[in-house]
Amino acid sequence: MTDFTDRTWLWFAAACYLAGFVLGTVAVIRERKLSRALMYFIISAGFTLQTFGLYLRGLEVKGCPLGNTFELFQFMAWSAIALYLVIGATFRLSLLGYFTSVLAAALTVVSLSFPAWDPEGRVNIFGDNAWIEFHAALALFSYGVFALLTLTALMYVLQVFSLKRHHLHGLFSFLPSIRELDHISLRLLTAGVVLLTASLGVGAVYWLDDTSTVNITKLAVTVGIWLAYAIVLVLRLRDRLVGKRLAWFLIVLFVLVLLTLPLVSGSHSTS
Repeated sequence: MTDFTDRTWLWFAAACYLAGFVLGTVAVIRERKLSRALMYFIISAGFTLQTFGLYLRGLEVKGCPLGNTFELFQFMAWSAIALYLVIGATFRLSLLGYFTSVLAAALTVVSLSFPAWDPEGRVNIFGDNAWIEFHAALALFSYGVFALLTLTALMYVLQVFSLKRHHLHGLFSFLPSIRELDHISLRLLTAGVVLLTASLGVGAVYWLDDTSTVNITKLAVTVGIWLAYAIVLVLRLRDRLVGKRLAWFLIVLFVLVLLTLPLVSGSHSTS
C-alpha cells in the first residue's frame, strides 16, 4: 500500500463511484427502490478514498491541488460529493445519490484518463499566498455546488417529462416532487453564488494590492461565470425564470463551466 500513488487512490475512488452508478442503474432497470443507505455508504467510501488521494497530491505539490485541469475536475467532483453527503442525509433523496455517483464517476474517470491534463513538475503553485489559495478553493467548491445544482435541474426536467407523458414507473417513480426539487435548486443556486462571490472578494484583497499579478483571462472567465449565475438567481427570485426553462438554463450553464475549466487551470501565481 505504501507504493500507491495519489492517482491510485483516486482510481479506487472512481471505482466506488462507478459501483454506485452500476448498482443504481440495475435497481432502476429492475424498478426496485434504491437503497439510500447502501448508496450513501458507497459514495462515502469513494469520498474517503478521494480525500486521501487529494491529500497525497497536496503534499506532493505543497498546496491545494488546483493547478491543472485534472486537479480541477477531481476537486469539483470531491466538492459535489461532500455537499451531497450533507444534502442527501438532510433531504433523504436516494435518487440524488445515484445521479451524484454518475457525475462523480464521469468527472473522475475522464480526468484520470487523460495524462496530458496532469503534467508533472508543479510545486508550490500558490507561492506563500494563502489568500489566492483560499480564493481558488472557494471558487472550485462553488463549482461543486453548481454541479449538484445541475443534477437537481436534470431531475426536474425528468420529472416534468414523466408527468406530461404519464411515465410513472422505473426511474421516474423514484424522482422527488417538483416542489421539493425547486426548493433544493433555489438553495443550491443561492449557496453557489454566495460562495463564488466570497471567492472573488477574497481574491480582490490580493489583486487590489498588486494589479500586475492579475491573469485577465482567468479573472474574466470567473467573473463571467459568477455574473451568469447571479443573473439567473435574480431572475429566479423575481419569478422571471422558473420551472423547466430554469432547469435547462442551469444545465447548459454548467456545461459551459466545464468547457471553461482549461482556461482557468495552470499556474496561479499570476491570478
